[in-house]
Amino acid sequence: MLKENTIKKAGLMFCIIFMMLIGACDPVSGGNNNPGGGGEEESGCTVCSSDPCTCTPFLACQVSAGYGYTVAIETNGTLWAWGSNLLGNLGDGTTDDRTTPIKIGNETTWASVSAGRTHTVAIKTDGTLWAWGYNSYGVLGDGTDTNRTTPTMIGSDTTWASVSAGEGHTVAIIDGTLWAWGKNGNGQLGDGTDTNRTTPTMIGSDTTWASVSASNSYANRTVAIKKDGTLWAWGRNEHGKLGDGTTTDRNTPTMIGSDTTWASVSAGGEHTVAIKTDGTLWAWGHSYGQLGDGTQIDRTTPTKIGNETTWASVSAGYRYTVAIKTDGTLWAWGQNNFGQFGDGTQFDRLTPTKIGSETTWASVSAGQYHTVAIKTDGTLWAWGLSGRLSNDNDTAIVRPVQVKIPQ
Repeated sequence: MLKENTIKKAGLMFCIIFMMLIGACDPVSGGNNNPGGGGEEESGCTVCSSDPCTCTPFLACQVSAGYGYTVAIETNGTLWAWGSNLLGNLGDGTTDDRTTPIKIGNETTWASVSAGRTHTVAIKTDGTLWAWGYNSYGVLGDGTDTNRTTPTMIGSDTTWASVSAGEGHTVAIIDGTLWAWGKNGNGQLGDGTDTNRTTPTMIGSDTTWASVSASNSYANRTVAIKKDGTLWAWGRNEHGKLGDGTTTDRNTPTMIGSDTTWASVSAGGEHTVAIKTDGTLWAWGHSYGQLGDGTQIDRTTPTKIGNETTWASVSAGYRYTVAIKTDGTLWAWGQNNFGQFGDGTQFDRLTPTKIGSETTWASVSAGQYHTVAIKTDGTLWAWGLSGRLSNDNDTAIVRPVQVKIPQ
């Protein structure tokens, strides 16, 4: 696994590498615009409302889909956001919804960002932590319950490595130690209590935490992996979402099984998905088909999904899952009521379904009802509930459309 002291600047380095690979930000065609091919991309300024439509491609190095909104970091280190902004979660100083990307300030040092339900957290290349949006339960971590409509620095530490925004809580890693704050009604902070915390609170004394994911729905749980490859979970355990074989809530990190080969994990609204170092895919929790095992049966322990050994990354949304294989293909399964798969339909799937024929997908993030992804050339794509992408709040976008910036 990635050593903790290398994670902090990974976001910026990824951006720099992208810029070196793609050179100047020349316009990129938006796909083949083939209306008959399920999952094929659509071109044009679909996510660009300027008139006349003069746009440039959004070249991203990281993107995160929240509940009705999206945040992304461009290859030049700038931060952008769009979608629902009822509680200031976009960070532009307003509570106005945005149907096209808007730049958040002028800083060029953003390294990573995570969109929650109604709040956003991010880390800069200097290791400082920032948060904004709805501050119920002290989820922003600034010691208050005051909402913030612009990025607000949290504390003075300069060694934050990673952060994940949940529904009402936030979790982060600093020098291998685990920190949490916000809502704690189901023990999702992991400090052994059900007391809410308004500032970052160290969880235990371990210094070997490698990655952490907070569920950004009412599931109120956290999952994490240590540097030794072990998997841990805590918080609300309805339907066995923690994976420990029970439905009992846990208020401290609980080891899930004895395997030491877990590589990545993602906490969704009703389920959890993870990948092992051998490239196999695993899932557990409440099932509407998003586990991918061909059933709608709940699973209280990690269940292997198929026999493939080429899974590279996975993201759990609200009742659906999206993933990328090592060959760059995109896959989705679960509920597809708003076209969040991107396969040109609104049909649910009980097993992983290949989306289109592209082999250049690099990363993907599942939100509530929309999905965002980056290709290897840095172009950013989005699909699903169109209220997150255009002026039409009711129409589902069932194929990937390229995100562009109005000029």
